[in-house]
Amino acid sequence: MIEIRNIKKTFGDRTILEDISAVMETGKCNLIIGTSGSGKTVLTKCIVGLFKPDNGQVLYDGTDMFGINDEERKQLRQQIGMLFQGSALFDSKTVEENVRFPLDMFTNLTLAERKKRVNEVLERVNLKDANKKYPAEISGGMKKRVGIARAIVLNPKYLFCDEPNSGLDPQTSLLIDKLIKEITTDYNITTIVVTHDMNSVMEIGDNIIYLHQGRKQWEGSNKEIIFSKDELLNNFIFASDFLQDAKELRMMQASGKANN
Repeated sequence: MIEIRNIKKTFGDRTILEDISAVMETGKCNLIIGTSGSGKTVLTKCIVGLFKPDNGQVLYDGTDMFGINDEERKQLRQQIGMLFQGSALFDSKTVEENVRFPLDMFTNLTLAERKKRVNEVLERVNLKDANKKYPAEISGGMKKRVGIARAIVLNPKYLFCDEPNSGLDPQTSLLIDKLIKEITTDYNITTIVVTHDMNSVMEIGDNIIYLHQGRKQWEGSNKEIIFSKDELLNNFIFASDFLQDAKELRMMQASGKANN
């Protein structure tokens, strides 16, 4: 579990985040959404410790990220897996070498043990025979899966995903959402996803935090978001005809008027 308490962050005379508190539960997909400039990236960087908040706390299972020394913070960060927006793979390394990179950096495992672990996570993301391929030889969806494999290779307790569906077609996006959800549940990870993809919100949003101008405007689940009466949230979420239709259908179902 990750808990943030009364987070405030300023840059000069600009207040980017103001008094944000939330709990990201273990075994759930916790989504952070909002328009560009709403504070999503700054909040995420505060949570992972790249930015220090001016006020407030970031607690990882009760441990304050900013209340420990540098060595303890380094150890805590090794429990965090990161899936970057552009996958951030090394073009000159094979899939196997990309996934193995954290093991090479942070463990004393033998080469055989590292390769075994790489094969385990590649199989988990359905890339069993992709070891020797290079990033240029695989699709965008496969790159994302390699990124996920690398993010979980150290058995992290916490997983951060930055726009995991960026640049993907709708069908591939659904597959990535499903994979993130399965890994979160199967490994009992605390997962935080920063996204603009409203289909992801509806599919995997166990807990959703909506930021507006640096403040937490709304929080709830994908089941609750449909019925929200928050005008700012509704304008953000239901901008597309598809999602507006989804809202109307779910409201009909809830009232018992929809056909089976």
